Formats: sequence, structure tokens, C-alpha cells
Amino acid sequence: MVMVPSELGFLARKTGAERIPLRDAGLPCVYRAKGAWRNLSFSGPYLGAPQAVLAMEKLVALGAGRFWVLGWCGSLQDSLRIGDVVIPSGVVSEEGTSSHYPIGELEAGPDPILRQRLEDALVEKGLPFRSGRIWTTDAPYRETPDKVLYHQREGVLAVEMEMSALMTVGLFRSVAVTALLVVSDELFDLTWHRGFSNPKLKKATRSGAEILLQLAQSTAASEEKAN
Repeated sequence: MVMVPSELGFLARKTGAERIPLRDAGLPCVYRAKGAWRNLSFSGPYLGAPQAVLAMEKLVALGAGRFWVLGWCGSLQDSLRIGDVVIPSGVVSEEGTSSHYPIGELEAGPDPILRQRLEDALVEKGLPFRSGRIWTTDAPYRETPDKVLYHQREGVLAVEMEMSALMTVGLFRSVAVTALLVVSDELFDLTWHRGFSNPKLKKATRSGAEILLQLAQSTAASEEKAN
């Protein structure tokens, strides 16, 4: 699942993927890769938990079992700057979708195996990253100073709009989910610093897309060989 339109196009081109003509508002774009990438599909872009979960539900019904998510986030910590990479280890939910998916005493978060593979790949590639909790909200215009400061004090690394819902649904539907997020903007000093045209953001996002693609392909190939 790719939240960044430019990277969705990049992945589709790199793998020779064809767009699947689905007439469904919940799946704005779905591409099926070819050749060595034949077990992979790409979907997106998505904005917010409701749309992303609607898509995940449909993709699970179509047979998806692992979800590698690429997206952007806003930094809450002054040690995280535009272009830095964040791997969610847990989530703080302030969105309305995940409450519809009861997971009992389980705590929403990434699949531990996929997350470890991702972190190992980042280390191998020499791409620095931070791992920690992410705040998910439905209302970006209500990221008030009080909320930012509260989550900052709690050690939450960043804010975005989909992760807590996707990871909750992953547990509910028994599918594996992990994510790589790149800092696109900064909020830690209570002033919004945008970096959407920053070359560091573009470079890190592309690197993340390539790493996730390699991981998804190698994981799928290993499973195919085992079967």
C-alpha cells in the first residue's frame, strides 16, 4: 500500500505492472506486477484511515496476506527532521475506524517478523532510521499545540493518518502489516515546517520504496519456494 502517488507510479513502472480495471471507489489504483515480481500488487494512494481500511478489506478478500506500507509522517521530536525514516513499533489511535475492529487485549502494532526484516534491510543498506510509536489522527487541522506537546512528552515520534487503523485491521483479519514512513514535515516546535519539495524527502522516499519492493519480492519468492 503506497500513500505517495509518485512512488506508486515508480513501483508500477519498475515491475512492469498493469493496472487492474476495478470499478470500485475503495480501490483508486491497483497494479499487478509481472515476471519476477508476479506475486506482488501495489495499491494507492490513500488518505486517511477510512479509505485505507476500505482498501485493505477488499485486498484481503482478493487474497492479500502481507502488507508493506510506504507513507509520510509529521515529526513530533526535534531529533527527527525532514527526510528521516521512521519505522512504527506501536500506534496511538485518534481515528474512528479501528474501534470497529475488536482485537481484545491485543495491542495494535506491526507484524514483528515483517518489521524485523525491514529493520534488518535498512541496516544492511546503511539507511538510518528511528523506531517508535506513531500517533494516527483523522483530523490534521486539529493537531492542536496541547496534543502535540502531550504526545511529544510521551515519546511518540510522529503523526500521520492511517497506521493505527491498518495495524488494527491487520490483527483482526490475521494478515501481516508493517510500514516505512518518511518525515515530510515538522511540528515539534509548534510551527508547521513543510518539506514536501525537499530533495531529502524525495531521496529517502525513493530509497524506502526500493527497499520495500526488494523485501516484498524476496519474501514472496521464499514462500513460493517453500510451497
